[in-house]
Amino acid sequence: MKSNKNQLKNSRRNFLKKASAASLFYIVPSHAITSLGYPSPNGLINIAAIGVGNRGGQVIQQMASPDNPVERRRLPGLIIQRYAGIQPERASWGGGFGQSEDRKFKHANIYAICDVDHNYSSHIIKAYPKAKTFYDYRKMIDEEKDIDAVVIATPDHTHAVIASYAMNAGKHVYVEKPMTKTIYEARYLNNLSKKTGVVTQVGNQGHNVEGTMRTVEWIKSGKIGEVKEVHMWTNRPIWKQGYYDRPSEQKIPDHLNYDLWLGPAAYKPYNEEILHFAWRGLWDYGTGAMGDLGAHTFDAPVWALDLDMPTKIQATSSPFNEHYLPQSESVTYEFESKLTKSPIKVTWSDGGIKPPRPDQLEKGRQLQEALYIGSKGMIMHGSHGALPELIPEEPSFEVEKSLPRPSSIYIDFIEAIKENRQAANNFEIAAKVTEIMLLTNVAVLSQQLNITLEYDAKSMKITNLDEANKFFHYNYRNGWKL
Repeated sequence: MKSNKNQLKNSRRNFLKKASAASLFYIVPSHAITSLGYPSPNGLINIAAIGVGNRGGQVIQQMASPDNPVERRRLPGLIIQRYAGIQPERASWGGGFGQSEDRKFKHANIYAICDVDHNYSSHIIKAYPKAKTFYDYRKMIDEEKDIDAVVIATPDHTHAVIASYAMNAGKHVYVEKPMTKTIYEARYLNNLSKKTGVVTQVGNQGHNVEGTMRTVEWIKSGKIGEVKEVHMWTNRPIWKQGYYDRPSEQKIPDHLNYDLWLGPAAYKPYNEEILHFAWRGLWDYGTGAMGDLGAHTFDAPVWALDLDMPTKIQATSSPFNEHYLPQSESVTYEFESKLTKSPIKVTWSDGGIKPPRPDQLEKGRQLQEALYIGSKGMIMHGSHGALPELIPEEPSFEVEKSLPRPSSIYIDFIEAIKENRQAANNFEIAAKVTEIMLLTNVAVLSQQLNITLEYDAKSMKITNLDEANKFFHYNYRNGWKL
């Protein structure tokens, strides 16, 4: 009987977690928020989306309902690996995070769509038939003076050059995470945003959700005392990474502008395997598991503990080569507490490798993606800052809300433009998290020298291994610049 009660309790907990998670990402239709002082529909912000085949198409659907239904597509290169062995009971779940077809809204006008592959992005182009279409973002920005803002969701290696071009043209910029591929690019864009004065936002949905703000408030309340350690993990990569050769050359299809897709990266032969989602695993174009999920998990600890840059970074990983990032990594960072000046140990692991399970975590409770260990207790939460919980569990614990609750990152970006203010996860905030994330890859690439890297953030330099500093940026291909 006791076992049945525990199963019921766990099933109820799992259901509530999933139901609450769904509510975190539900977008309120515009008719429900007219009290915010929105202008009439003909005063909508004109959005141009760049890179819409996957993530960019999802983003603009949160800003304006499509005119036509969006065809759902399987991601090319997606790899889902399951665990064999003893399986836990799982509550059935039929929910999702999509928009309801009968709830139309329009927070902004999708004015133009730009993509180097109109075949891959055809489902989004068809969904917004009134939007003008382009292949080259430069031509679009130069010709379409009515564009107010751009949404950039291209591969990581082209984020910075596109954002820089748009900002210099006076366009407000929303760019998907990671903000950039290199640390130099992140600092450059942060400085450029201050120079141009445009509104910026980085696509880290978790920055504006209730769970992240509750985590910050709980930790600052002193509930778990002084935080000495933070441990984070992810199941990424869910695409090809590891010790693989680059796929052999294929003929470039007529519908793809491959030169534009490569952008500032060195010219290398085309193969369909490296494009569209799977590029994340290649050193030339992506930033690996950390680039994909790091912002969603690292953001809350950086905010809650008011962390600056790490002073030390050390990494170990599975084998890798010059083509693909490793399948799994384990990274340790040392930060200095601003309050006590004592060290804070932070770890990251990917490839599905979790940190050790705390003895205090009750049987049957899953270890979430971020674990804070304090002098008086522990907190854990999921990626995107979702659903913080105490260890041991205290379901009724709450503290007074002290932080403002902004709209979703999508609507907050639009509101910030209209209100002439910065968005919640603007480049100044996001650049710091991005730099911390990208230091991971610097450490991974330096691990064979068996050294803990020492970092001087003020000079943007590894002080005890000069060779590591070459990974802070790379030489762009001729014809490309920031």
